[in-house]
Amino acid sequence: MKAVYIKEFGGIENLEIREVPIPATPHGTQVLVRVRAAGLNRADIMQRMGKYPPPEGYSPNIPGLEFAGEVVAVGEEVTAFRNGDRVFGITSGEAQAEFLVSSERLLAPVPENLTFTEAAAVPEAFITAQDSVFTQGCLWNSEWLLIHAVASGVGLAALQLAKACWSPVIGTSRTQDKLDRCAAFDLDVPILANEPTFAEQVIEATDGAGVGVILDLVGGPYFEQNLASLAAKGRLVLVGLTAGRSAQFDLGLALSKRLTVIGTVLRSRGLEEKAEATRRFVAQVIPLLIDGRARPNLDQVFPFEEVQSAHRYLESNQSFGKVVLEF
Repeated sequence: MKAVYIKEFGGIENLEIREVPIPATPHGTQVLVRVRAAGLNRADIMQRMGKYPPPEGYSPNIPGLEFAGEVVAVGEEVTAFRNGDRVFGITSGEAQAEFLVSSERLLAPVPENLTFTEAAAVPEAFITAQDSVFTQGCLWNSEWLLIHAVASGVGLAALQLAKACWSPVIGTSRTQDKLDRCAAFDLDVPILANEPTFAEQVIEATDGAGVGVILDLVGGPYFEQNLASLAAKGRLVLVGLTAGRSAQFDLGLALSKRLTVIGTVLRSRGLEEKAEATRRFVAQVIPLLIDGRARPNLDQVFPFEEVQSAHRYLESNQSFGKVVLEF
């Protein structure tokens, strides 16, 4: 089979399409999927650069964390799917190949109203958003949510899920055009964040109360402003560190407000945790995709042979939502 392959860690020029062995015949609760489209994520860029290796058992040379395709073979213990079913889901790696093996517990049925390409833009973004904002952040109806990098795949997914639960949303971006485009998703308060000095605007927008939950996909210097933006008993959920891994802040602020800081990552979790996140996704997010209250945030589509161009585009920070490779 053909697969996106990192021949050595480093620049975009190290990506190529290579023939690799097809995964072994599935057994037990495993399912063999013919991949039709795969999402491209910043984690793939980091893996290409040698900075984000996959968990044990996955090739460091074949990237990919999410996919959509059809079932072509099932193990003897599989009960939820059969050959020909359209499925999508998350994986710890190797999604950017023509075939992959997955546990049936990490798969979900693709809604009839979505194409494979649209479906491939969903799993990583929406499972991360649902898990971070609701399962861990415990956002409740009508509570304010602040999303950093709101125009990213996860950011737009979180925005849609929060609005479906009638929660007002503040979103930051370093690009005014992206904030303007978020109006179509009913973003309540856009904040242009060329500098990490947004707390005053957040407090003003919430009539002095602060926000209940922050979904931080940026990290670094945003941390201190995040604490200042939170309401009493607020929850800060750290998902990304694109602006850096360290920050200085006033510990007294965290104590006085009784704040909770949660760090989370999806890729390195074990099967049980990922299966539970997938179960919640099926129960709580797929109905929204079916009835149109949420939709895939598809920005650009590239043939998988043009993976170098796809990486170059994602690295340019021009994307609004998801970049997908078609197989």
